[in-house]
Amino acid sequence: MAPTKRAVVIGGGIGGLTAAAALHQRGWAVTVLERAPSLEPVGAAISLAPNALRALDVIGAGDEIRDLAAWQGDGGLRTPSGRWLARTDADAVTRRFGGPLVLLHRATLVTSLAARLPASAVRTGTAATVTDPGDAGRPARVGTPDGELEAELVVAADGIRSAVRGVLFPGHPGTVYSGFTTWRLVIPVPGAHFASHETWGPGRIWGSHPLKDGRVYAYAAAVTPAGGRAPDDERAELLRRYGDWHAPLPAILAAARPDDVLRHDVHHIAEPLPAHHRGRVALVGDAAHAMPPTLGQGGNQAVEDAVVLAHHADDLAAYTAARLPRTTAIARQAVRVARLNMMTGRAAVAVRNTALAAVSKAAPLLFLKGFEGIADWRPPQAPYAAPKTPDGNHPRSTPREGRLHRTR
Repeated sequence: MAPTKRAVVIGGGIGGLTAAAALHQRGWAVTVLERAPSLEPVGAAISLAPNALRALDVIGAGDEIRDLAAWQGDGGLRTPSGRWLARTDADAVTRRFGGPLVLLHRATLVTSLAARLPASAVRTGTAATVTDPGDAGRPARVGTPDGELEAELVVAADGIRSAVRGVLFPGHPGTVYSGFTTWRLVIPVPGAHFASHETWGPGRIWGSHPLKDGRVYAYAAAVTPAGGRAPDDERAELLRRYGDWHAPLPAILAAARPDDVLRHDVHHIAEPLPAHHRGRVALVGDAAHAMPPTLGQGGNQAVEDAVVLAHHADDLAAYTAARLPRTTAIARQAVRVARLNMMTGRAAVAVRNTALAAVSKAAPLLFLKGFEGIADWRPPQAPYAAPKTPDGNHPRSTPREGRLHRTR
């Protein structure tokens, strides 16, 4: 019997845990090293599109996540006054891409992924670095405070400030500031009933989405110099910037406490890496292709990376060939969308809004074209689980859905 192959995963976030679960499922001995004292992520939610849900189906987690998440219903795009610029049709998304958009707290997803691993596989409070990426003739080496580990595969899922990326590609410039900062909060908002929406103002956006547990996930972004902070607290900053926008924003801000609000500047990788691997080390998620959140695909692409990496674990050149062109194209599209929704000039904003409203009225499904080639992606391996409706039944399959969910 051949010896069990060893994999070390640096980073216990969504991409790292998905990769660990996928590799464990394929018989690898997996060790996850997480720098933080626990796997509990910073409080925010994540939207999962049909492409990521199909990737989670590969490790048997897709249906569980669909059951735990809020299925994003009809909503759309608004102006600060509350006028609808464009409406979204949840059923149209499901028909077109073979599944729903869902929203859940990141902690819920992390808990589900971690449960698919042996408890002994995860070591928290453990900083790690690659000391030798290895090659075809020798294993990679990972340094920890407790000594070195050897592995046939190292998965670098250490995030946007990835130290491993710098070890593998020391000449790469790294990330650049995207030009805006974000705020996020997940809170109960008594009596709040509203449709999911994103609101675009001059150089500012806001999004509000109900979660399945009754809380509200809200996020905001604004064009600001890098490194800025509110003179008092970030809730007060949100009130100054968004306090006079349409409902439910005033109710959400009234329910928030200063400690509920997280603020982070947005950075992305503008110059793609030459590869997503070197030696026996593979990069996944933000470590490989950090992108602005404007397409909602950052976490989704990390999940895709993870299952594709497990499929190509013995041929990392094939992993790079499968992932580098796709993630580069999606990252560039996210940058283009950021330029559109972060416009600051009032004349340009007025033209943009008029065009969005006209397109939405004349061809309401045209907005879905922007997600073709993204949300309809399929993983390279089976199984694909057909999505369920909220009542627990499977929707009637259309010819397109049948192609998405058949086993190849």
